[in-house]
Amino acid sequence: MSSPQQLIEGFQRFRERHFAEDAARFQELVEFGQAPKTLVVACCDSRVDPALVLDCAPGDLFVIRNVANLVPPAENQGSFHGTSAALEFGVRNLGVRDVIVLGHAQCGGIHALLECTVDSKDSFIAEWMKIADAARQQVEREHANAGSKLRHRACEQQAILVSLDNLMTFSWIRERVEQGKLALHGWYFDIEQGELLGYNAASRKFEML
Repeated sequence: MSSPQQLIEGFQRFRERHFAEDAARFQELVEFGQAPKTLVVACCDSRVDPALVLDCAPGDLFVIRNVANLVPPAENQGSFHGTSAALEFGVRNLGVRDVIVLGHAQCGGIHALLECTVDSKDSFIAEWMKIADAARQQVEREHANAGSKLRHRACEQQAILVSLDNLMTFSWIRERVEQGKLALHGWYFDIEQGELLGYNAASRKFEML
């Protein structure tokens, strides 16, 4: 499905199959607004729609999507903070109980970071990916002689941990985590194997969920 006409036809099928059949659910969302309990920071890669991958219904997830599912550190420099603003709304206004950073295999942003395939001059992507530079540096230290696939996978997963650390730089996230009102999770969708892995802080590894 790619053309606007195909998307319109898809919407018509949605109305027939979902909107009409689950009218009560949509009416509830209209009357009472959204109240998701989980916020997902996901990649804008077209292959990894979190609602589809996690089989969720409308209203279940508050989703933030950006290149390489990155969370920037809390800072007040600059003028535009789309991801940070969405985090603030999800945590402070909606009161989500869980935040999941959902990374994935074959991430184009991580590939660009590792292989330096994006010209840093006048590039939004190159500047954005600097958020994960600590992940790149660690992979270069620990997996310098490894093959490309292993290095990419390691960096994809390490970037998730960078984002988890950056989440804790927001005072309103850190306070809720310390109070037990909010939990942070690092998940990795292996699109090649159809597996979902979660970071285990005790073993310091990503393990099958």
